[in-house]
Amino acid sequence: MSEVVVVGIGADGWSGLPDPSREALRTAEVVVGGARQLGLLPAEVTAERVAWPSPLVPAVPRVLAAHAGRRLAVLASGDPTHYGIATTLARFAPLRVLPHPSSVALACARLGWAQEDTAVVSAVGRPLETLHALLAPGRRILVLSAGAETPVAVLALLDERGFADAEVTVLERLGAPDERVGPWHYAVDPLNVVAIECRTGPALPLVPGLPDDAYAHDGQLTKREVRAITLARLGPLPGELLWDVGGGAGSIAIEWMRTHPSCRAVAIERDPVRAERLAANARALGVPALRVVTGTAPAALRGLPAPDAVFVGGGVTAPALIDTCRTALRPGGRLVVNAVTVESEAVLARARADHGGDLTRIDIARAAPVGAFTGWRPAMPVTQWTVTR
Repeated sequence: MSEVVVVGIGADGWSGLPDPSREALRTAEVVVGGARQLGLLPAEVTAERVAWPSPLVPAVPRVLAAHAGRRLAVLASGDPTHYGIATTLARFAPLRVLPHPSSVALACARLGWAQEDTAVVSAVGRPLETLHALLAPGRRILVLSAGAETPVAVLALLDERGFADAEVTVLERLGAPDERVGPWHYAVDPLNVVAIECRTGPALPLVPGLPDDAYAHDGQLTKREVRAITLARLGPLPGELLWDVGGGAGSIAIEWMRTHPSCRAVAIERDPVRAERLAANARALGVPALRVVTGTAPAALRGLPAPDAVFVGGGVTAPALIDTCRTALRPGGRLVVNAVTVESEAVLARARADHGGDLTRIDIARAAPVGAFTGWRPAMPVTQWTVTR
């Protein structure tokens, strides 16, 4: 396919475009974009104008194929490679990208914030609950809004999480002559960015081992200390995929995804009530993209994408479960299995004899009252088998 020129355009329209961007649009035979973006072009752009259909992503290859062989330009808001359409288009055609200042750059310029110290979350086609993972005292965050209703949803989420005293600024139509920067008000333009400067509020650590009470659960929860050890053994890296088999409250999968925004996970849980609770925990802890599969392993594992790591926290004695998980791993993938019963320990001992790896026993005790004194109350010991494919 011939090269597609992707032109970033701001709310200031044609007047804000540099000469190379204007020339690319003047010489194009077809210009594709959103209706609002196409409306910013003057009459001197004589190309056929094509509005993206909805939903957009599935339509991309179809639209490109329909105009193959013609000089094609695509309009994008701001910087097309920053939460923009360029990354999608790059899967189907070679690109030449002519960026415009992004809404993030413009917002930081108006607020005097350093971009490198500002977290960004997009609510465009993505769950707003991702914001939960970013909230912390002193944190500065920009939310790329999906529309006029996003600022109200942000305020509600902040109030729910205990960050009601955060300073919230709404930046509307950045770069346009009628740009507005100020506190939230009732008539917000759909083209807006929400800036949050957190002050006080409850913070959750970024390292594995969140407090047990961060999760809603019915007792099926990998406890805090064991969870931290398990995540260290799983060793999450950016972009990797985890299978959490026997998800329970979802703590392993959730904390795997919290280590990096690009980490992915699938939690497999046979109990529908627990699966629903697991998904709610993922939303509340800022990883709404966690995929939950309700079913019994190993049958429920069929058809899932190959994992980089697998954690088995339940159902260890199910026939063929360990072998199914181990053989599903990508080369270099890690399998970590926790056991608390004598029967499941026996399974791990056989697995280690067959496949090698490390076998570790984890004993945790917590201080508790013993009459007028304090003694140690031991938790059930956990046997952990770790192996790399």
